[in-house]
Amino acid sequence: MTRVQAADATKQATKQATRPTTRQPTGRRPHLPALDGLRGVAILGVLLFHTGHLPGGFLGVDLFFALSGYLITGLLLREIEATGAVSLVAFWGRRVRRLLPALATMLTVVTVLVWAVGPPDLVRTTLADGPWVQANLVNWHLLAESAAYWDRFGPDRVFEHLWSIAVEEQFYLVWPVLVLVIARGGRRVGRRVAVTAAVASAVSLVLMVALAGAPDPTRVYTGTDTRAFSLLLGAVVATRPTPAPSARTAGRWAGVASVSLAAGIGTVWSLADGVNSPWLFTGGLFAHSLAAALLIGLCVREPRTPVATLLARWPLRWLGLISYSLYLWHWPVFVLLSPQRGWIRTVAACALSIGLAALSKYLIEDPIRFRATWARGRSGVLAFAAVMVGLALLWSALPAPAPPTVDIGRLG
Repeated sequence: MTRVQAADATKQATKQATRPTTRQPTGRRPHLPALDGLRGVAILGVLLFHTGHLPGGFLGVDLFFALSGYLITGLLLREIEATGAVSLVAFWGRRVRRLLPALATMLTVVTVLVWAVGPPDLVRTTLADGPWVQANLVNWHLLAESAAYWDRFGPDRVFEHLWSIAVEEQFYLVWPVLVLVIARGGRRVGRRVAVTAAVASAVSLVLMVALAGAPDPTRVYTGTDTRAFSLLLGAVVATRPTPAPSARTAGRWAGVASVSLAAGIGTVWSLADGVNSPWLFTGGLFAHSLAAALLIGLCVREPRTPVATLLARWPLRWLGLISYSLYLWHWPVFVLLSPQRGWIRTVAACALSIGLAALSKYLIEDPIRFRATWARGRSGVLAFAAVMVGLALLWSALPAPAPPTVDIGRLG
């Protein structure tokens, strides 16, 4: 062995010896700024839709769904790779710490405010919808109440936008269990998860198309079964790593592909008009969700493309960082301020919503999620139980106004 070969062998042995022999238990990946930017675009579309300035902005919810499916599935697969299993208790604990504090705060503040100053009809629907929001079933409750999504944007229900949060929460309950069952089946977990998600998304699409004949498409738009494909397509993309030999080729076409996908998504947002666009419910929503999932995957695998670079800019990133609380707060604010009546009210309502969302993130979400030791373990379980009991007491303790009566004698 020559001196150079001996030196190379020594370097190689040193590298092998200094490599970590253990993996992070949850398989965390580096933070991706472009995904925050995508959240910012999604919430901006929802805000513009709810203020009447972008008919297709409601599709921002589909972008949120695809992001959730991608991120949650990636997290689960990395945990399986690192530990060989999924800790459902730990997963659900993280979801509770992430979602419940901001949600419970908004529900309490809005309910008390509406009860104190709102009109009787609004008070009644708020107190009636609250328990279903708490149970993560408000989308099915609204369907049972025949609350039409496309005709409902008036001062009647302050929690109706939470149907999408309910769909995501139901996904968080079912999907990790299914992934854990798949993981126990042996090798090639990612491939089997991909097949399962693809088949389930196809079934969801078939259900949507089969049920889309009704004059009001609310059932297929807010039903968990018919919207599952938006989450599952994100899950499919999350299971497909980029093979090393094709990475250089991917880099050459990723920029063009990401621009094309972003342009297509933007075109759909500008053309879609809810109930007046029946093509959405016979495959259009599926195609949009697929494009969103592919764009997410490209932004992750090729973070230097023009689209990913633009999405990583600070304004969009910051909107994305507060997007969850902004989604929670904006609709109650809009109901109470009626921003559809002019740009001044629109700007005021958006500014107030953003301010409340920022307060929620920096004073409630982040402290409990990252720094509150009491929110973990046994004390965390007790805190969760206390919050749930407190919300249940809130719905039952506040008296609802009596429903209006009709004097039958005057009808004649």
